[in-house]
Amino acid sequence: MNREGRPPRALLAGLTMPAVGVIGLAFLVPILGLARMSFNPSLPGGVIGEGWTLANYLTLASDPFYGQLTWASIRLALTATTTALLVGYPIALFLYRWQSPWRPVLAILAISPLLVSGVVRAYGWMVILGDAGWINSTLIGLGLIVEPVPLINNYTGVVIGLTESLLPYMTLSLIAGFGRLDRGLEEAARTLGASPLRTFLRITLPLSLPALALGCVLCFVLAVSAFVTPKLLGGGRVFLLSTEIYDQAMVNLNWPSAASLSIVMLLLFSTVLLLSGRLSRRVSQ
Repeated sequence: MNREGRPPRALLAGLTMPAVGVIGLAFLVPILGLARMSFNPSLPGGVIGEGWTLANYLTLASDPFYGQLTWASIRLALTATTTALLVGYPIALFLYRWQSPWRPVLAILAISPLLVSGVVRAYGWMVILGDAGWINSTLIGLGLIVEPVPLINNYTGVVIGLTESLLPYMTLSLIAGFGRLDRGLEEAARTLGASPLRTFLRITLPLSLPALALGCVLCFVLAVSAFVTPKLLGGGRVFLLSTEIYDQAMVNLNWPSAASLSIVMLLLFSTVLLLSGRLSRRVSQ
């Protein structure tokens, strides 16, 4: 220990080196390999050429189709994240404040979808949302509709399935970030005559903004990179960056193009994380 009671820097560096090494081997090395592949030329028959070329990135920049894919991925991620926030915020706030022996049970139920594979959940939604599924059968049985409402193989089905998959992450993030909430401030506001709505808007919501930012960033990153849910519930009719990366790599065998799209998605992640970090620091001040 030094004079300030802190461990020496050499000890801290030695303790962090194993973690840094694991991250370097498991994350940085593959990313560097992917970045290198994105500059390789793609030859007919799925052959990866030697040398360096900017053709893959020039294609991404010049073809409006890839711009539409990027915007579609961002729009879907924003929609699913916003829906998960609107549904998960009341659940998380209730679980955080409820003092009951049943609270752990409800918390486990809130995150129980994580115990089921994403593929299984997507197929479950296909059964529920299909033309002969529970929702359409119930609505037809009640006489509310005559023909089935298309809820899968379109954008609506992807949003529903993606929102359900993001909800546990949003709930956990909000609960973990609700530590700044102070019931004393809320009680003081109510004592001074503030209505419940005004207390929520002026006290509860501002104090929960860091938790809200954490949950939104996590869910946005997960949503913009989602593949299984858009592929299954979209029925091949919802085109995103993730589905295009799969098609370029596995269908067209154009690995350099898939690598360049992956790098673009990684840059998108980095931009979101950078902006969210700055926003979080401003909110915390």
